[in-house]
Amino acid sequence: MKYIHNGLLFVTLLPVALFAQADVFIAPFGGYSLGGGQFDVSQIKVNTAQTNGNESVKIEESSHYGLMLGVNTNDPGNIYLLYSRQASELKSNGMFTPNLLTSLDVDYIHLGGTLYFPQGDMLPYVTASAGITRMQPDGWSNETRFSMGIGGGVEYKVTSNVGLFADVRGYATFINSDNTLFCDENECLWHITSDVMWQAQANLGLKMSF
Repeated sequence: MKYIHNGLLFVTLLPVALFAQADVFIAPFGGYSLGGGQFDVSQIKVNTAQTNGNESVKIEESSHYGLMLGVNTNDPGNIYLLYSRQASELKSNGMFTPNLLTSLDVDYIHLGGTLYFPQGDMLPYVTASAGITRMQPDGWSNETRFSMGIGGGVEYKVTSNVGLFADVRGYATFINSDNTLFCDENECLWHITSDVMWQAQANLGLKMSF
């Protein structure tokens, strides 16, 4: 019984010990989100007024902020968990100005990895990730879809534990065609006929290793 107890204790504490010995990092960042997709829709609700026929809807470009938590590896590279939030708006194409449908928060929650190509204090890199995109409109249902990301950038080592980085990332969110999105108890905001939502991000951030 004593050996079983000691074994369970060892298994429980092993991940904690490995994490404590790892070169972990935290990296807050901010930037600007571009694109946001342009979807063909067959139904739009604007202030309870229904429009039928083919129109286009898109997510407005706007700023975003986020945070990465991860572990540096010996490749050299890292493995990270990324969270990004964009506060934006859904707009349909109007004759002269876009019509506001609703405010919209877009979150990316991704698990990813980075591979560096060191050149002194400059570290160019490529990165890839996968996870979910969560879209949260005001007054309508939240939607969560699988997404993937890829990007590249460069990190400058200020000290051995502090770096500044800039990168560009592209995200593909798999919406699925012929689908209704953003519903309340009685109606849906649109009926969409698109497969993928594309977005690009330009980021600046600070990476601190411990």
